[in-house]
This record gives sequence, structure tokens and C-alpha cells, in this order.
Amino acid sequence: MTATVRALSNTGNDAIWQAKIDLAAAYRLVHRLGLDDSIYTHISARLPGTHEKFLINPYGMRFDEVKASNLVTVDIEGGVIEDPLGLGINPAGFTIHSAIHSARPDVVCVLHTHTVAGVAVSCQQDGLLPLNQWSMQFTDRIAYHTYEGIALDLDERRRLIADLGDKMVFILRNHGLLTCGRSVAEAFKLMHNLERSCRAQLAIQSAGAAIVPPPAGVPQKAAGQYQKIYDKLEAGNARDIEWEAFKRMLERTDSDYQT
Repeated sequence: MTATVRALSNTGNDAIWQAKIDLAAAYRLVHRLGLDDSIYTHISARLPGTHEKFLINPYGMRFDEVKASNLVTVDIEGGVIEDPLGLGINPAGFTIHSAIHSARPDVVCVLHTHTVAGVAVSCQQDGLLPLNQWSMQFTDRIAYHTYEGIALDLDERRRLIADLGDKMVFILRNHGLLTCGRSVAEAFKLMHNLERSCRAQLAIQSAGAAIVPPPAGVPQKAAGQYQKIYDKLEAGNARDIEWEAFKRMLERTDSDYQT
């Protein structure tokens, strides 16, 4: 498979092709886990070796159709540089992504979803609550942005950037969820846990039983523990065995994502 994948890449650059494979894997996993929204929402990734080029999905394709070879390369303004299928991109989708990529050189990947649970929590005044181990990792690590309508206004980018600050997790009010990552793997895993946190919160609230709050200081402690794990992985001081496991799952059912 490796030799075939490299032959199909037509790039001569293993780092770029690997970035495309990882991004395609994220698209397939988001679909596999039921986090996609038809042809809408996006996952973007910075092209290795540059701060001015990015990869994103072709407009009109479902996430389960995305492959490494059909990803579109765009510039920071969303101008198309390479478009294998000639489908272009969704300008509204890239407005949010371009804002973050332009202001945050530390962010390699931006992943945005519109799930029922994520949208529901985005509509709650208190947002995500530190009710369990999944959600405690996000304690004091979430930024919020007020809904301004469909993201077609480029002027909104400066407010998005100001609201996000240095956070890696963003709840877009009345809209959905967004995670940033120093790698595609980090953005995906943050979203996986953020989505589960939202689902758990809605289940807890709908049960109507008395809620057991965590002891004071414990959510902050748990968040710090999680952060150390992410930092260790992103520093290359450990194998990301969870990301490897997710990709093995895809290889059994969606191996064409690598082509």
C-alpha cells in the first residue's frame, strides 16, 4: 500500500502526502462517527513547509468521499491553487478557517462540526460544564464566539480571532463546535472528546436526577493532566497510539482514503 500511495501522490514530497493522508483520515473518521453534516463543515490543514497554503475538502463531496488525492490546496484568502476535481471550495466554510490559520501559526489543523449535541450545548448559556472526565479536560480552555449569521462576512474574521485568543477549543454560539490542533491528530482527538462531552451533558441534564459536582479544583487538575499528555505527543516524545488505532479502524473499511 505504501508504494502505491506514494506513486499516486504525484508530489515527490512525503511530508505533504502524509499530511493529505492524515487529513483524509480525519474526514473519514468524522463521517464514521456521525459528526458530519452532509456536504457542510470542514477540516483544514496547513500544508507542510509553508504558512500560506492549506488543504481542504472539495465542495459538494460527502466526507466519506474525501481522499488524499482529491483534497484542494488553497491560499490564506481561499484562492484555489490546486483542485484535482475542479469542484472548488465552500467560501463560507473557509472564512472561519482562514481567520484562525492567519492568526495562529501554531495551529496546523482546524476542525469544525455541526452535530446535534454540539449545537445544543452551543445554545446553552453556560456552555460546556465540567461534569465528567471527558469535559473536565476542557476546563478554562474553551473560547466562545457570538453567532453573526452564515460566515460570509470577511470582517467577522477579526472578531473570531479576538474571541479565540490562544485557546484550542472554540464553541460557536448557536452554531457548533471547533477544535484546533498542532496536528490533524490533535484536532480530531479534541473534537472526539468534545463531542462526547456534549452528548454526556445532554444525557445528564435530560435524566433530571441530582448532579454530583466534582470537588473544587479537580476539573482544573484533570485539564492540566490532559494537557501534559497532548503536549508530550505533539513534542514527539511518545507515539500517538490512539491516532494509529483510529487509522487502523479505517484501513479495514475505508482504506481508499489513502489514495
